[in-house]
Amino acid sequence: MARLEARRVEAVLRKGSSARVDAAVPARFRAGDRVCARNIHPAGHTRLPRYARGRQGTITQDHGVFIFPDAHAHGAGARPQHCYSVRFSARELWGPQGDTRSAVYIDLWDDHLEPA
Repeated sequence: MARLEARRVEAVLRKGSSARVDAAVPARFRAGDRVCARNIHPAGHTRLPRYARGRQGTITQDHGVFIFPDAHAHGAGARPQHCYSVRFSARELWGPQGDTRSAVYIDLWDDHLEPA
């Protein structure tokens, strides 16, 4: 991935761009799979919310292959992988006080998840 020059930032932000990658990366999960968000504590950037770590959810959608932002933000390359929509029940995230009819959907990458 090419570096974005400072003089081009405004134009790129106005136009927008995608982090989608055209790469043949096999999906680790599919819709309906039960997963557990990894309980990680990196020193730097992560898109895995602390409240979801160690919690179980269900894959609802595979969005396709994207740059892995956790690695990219630290200059560790694009590391393309699948990004999934994962449904976590409110009770799974916040315990008995969570509403039984509510859920949170979080977009997470392969490196954030493990099979439940």
